[in-house]
Amino acid sequence: MNKLDQLTVNTIRTLSADAIQKANSGHPGTPLGAAPIAYTVFADHLCNNPKNPSWQNRDRFILSAGHASMLLYSTMHLFGYDVSLEDLKQFRQWGSKTPGHPEYWHIPGIETTTGPLGMGVANAVGMAMAEAHLAAKFNKPGYNVVDHYTIAFTGDGCLEEGISGEASSLAGTLKLGKLIVIYDKNDITIEGNINIAFDEDVAKRYEAYGWGVINVADGNNDLDAISKAIAEAKADTTKPTLIIVRTDIAYGCDALIGKAASHGAPLGDANVAALKEALGFKADEFFAVPEGVYENCAAKVEKYAAAEAAWNKMFEEYAAAYPELAAEYKAAFADVPAEVFDEEFYTFEKGVATREASGLVLQKLAARIPKMFGGSADLAPTNKSDMKGKGDFSAANYAGQNIHFGIREFAMAAAGNGMFLHGGVQPYVATFLVFSDYLKHAIRQAAIMDVGPIYILTHDSIGVGEDGATHEPIEHLASIRSIPNAYMWRPADAKETAAAYEFAITQKKPTAIACSRQGLPLYAETGKEALKGAYIIKDCEGTPELIIMATGSELELAVKAYEELKGEIKVRVISMPCQELFDEQPAEYKEALLPNNVRARLAIEAASSFGWAKYVGLDGDTVTIDHYGASAPAKILFKEFGFTVENVVAKAKALVK
Repeated sequence: MNKLDQLTVNTIRTLSADAIQKANSGHPGTPLGAAPIAYTVFADHLCNNPKNPSWQNRDRFILSAGHASMLLYSTMHLFGYDVSLEDLKQFRQWGSKTPGHPEYWHIPGIETTTGPLGMGVANAVGMAMAEAHLAAKFNKPGYNVVDHYTIAFTGDGCLEEGISGEASSLAGTLKLGKLIVIYDKNDITIEGNINIAFDEDVAKRYEAYGWGVINVADGNNDLDAISKAIAEAKADTTKPTLIIVRTDIAYGCDALIGKAASHGAPLGDANVAALKEALGFKADEFFAVPEGVYENCAAKVEKYAAAEAAWNKMFEEYAAAYPELAAEYKAAFADVPAEVFDEEFYTFEKGVATREASGLVLQKLAARIPKMFGGSADLAPTNKSDMKGKGDFSAANYAGQNIHFGIREFAMAAAGNGMFLHGGVQPYVATFLVFSDYLKHAIRQAAIMDVGPIYILTHDSIGVGEDGATHEPIEHLASIRSIPNAYMWRPADAKETAAAYEFAITQKKPTAIACSRQGLPLYAETGKEALKGAYIIKDCEGTPELIIMATGSELELAVKAYEELKGEIKVRVISMPCQELFDEQPAEYKEALLPNNVRARLAIEAASSFGWAKYVGLDGDTVTIDHYGASAPAKILFKEFGFTVENVVAKAKALVK
């Protein structure tokens, strides 16, 4: 490398060390060892314009090893992204743009929130899937409208996590040739050398996945070798590539090089001073950027601004040659128009299981929204998640819209997040509600980022029946409801199912839709009112003496109990398909539905009672299930566990004395 390149690499190192030391918190080891990797990627291989980091055809960079956040922040600062030297000084502080782990778009250009190890790999796989799909859909000879790479930076910890294996296996099967994973192999985690827990041959594992594997022996200094490896990976678009780069954690800090102590704690003032002196910096100068470094980085990214300008010119010509495709491309990255969700969207012929209703809604969406893109973890026939006539996404047909994720639930959900982050597609993923535990961390990640994949979760209760307790969700609705900024829908019929999808697509929030296996009625009173989260289905004259609340399949029980009670007790029935959405309604609306002076309240849901107390209060009651299910026909289980009209009526009468 030339002297200016070396100086820039060392500046990344010293800025990172200074920021972590000032914060008295952070992970300095990886930024010191991997600074040459970050510099080489941003300088020579990441076609991403810092002045417009939302350019649609940019390369995506994902720091899956999110604990090395200062590596990313320092590099982005030098290359002209919207992160100042003052922002670096505020690392890990209240309200800063530089939190302890990278957060989506806190700095424009941070493509995803990372930190939970391995998830960034799955995010990257999802982005690469979206790129491949959109390229197959929109590119024409001479017009590569979608043509970019996804580059993920990982460490030993990322590749120990099972999610990275799930995602990498899928990527190899799909032959995602625009995906590059750079493995910073320093052999150190918090507990010490990885050999105590992780001594497999990673190269052979990835070769078995169907990846190309390239080794770089000296990642501490050999920028040319790193650059050559990335260029080689880019040149082979027949398969994804893993680049294994050997580095030393805390390189440049003689006292801590190669030691686990540098992983997750500041180097210490004396070691930072010694590091600077070893790298040719002044020990008593902090956050120093030597002369020529900014200019060097600015010169490197000029070609990326030029690439964006060339793309813009090419797209104008593309729009003239293929106006319909160009219009569809623009629509793919735009909001879905409100007219999609018209009266016909909410029209259904009869009552069906809400998993069937979900399938019917998907068909309507597939016909109206060309960017629908998703699938199931090997359960499409029973999730009803297949879009008819839209083809299967595969290495042989990237234009297909139905994805076969295989039995890889966690990677599926995290890849769905990556697809949404990429843009141009509306992703959905599907499995059984009971398996949502496998998805939960990815749902949480989506909620933190405020992005909107759709999670279709069928077989939502003991109505699963003969499959037994292992497949009958109990605590899962409450578990997802507990995630801030996530929305758990449990629709009672086809129209409420349509409302759940309208909410998910228009609000772009992480939305889970729990659907029944068993058939359900179609109610005259349901529809767009469900978009308030809760609303009145049946009512009485004047103030009710009793309010019954229900979700999903149990609304039928509530309505039948209402019919039995209405001559004796003044009853109101509320359908509450989405608690979180109801909680966001104005106080006046909530009081109108649930008057504070009506204390006799009964909630019905074939799931845990956890969370219902805030609606039924101290004087109310629930018909719920706080134990595991059993293997038997669904009708038997509902009867044995108290989900009967007789039990609801008895509990209702006990509340109204």
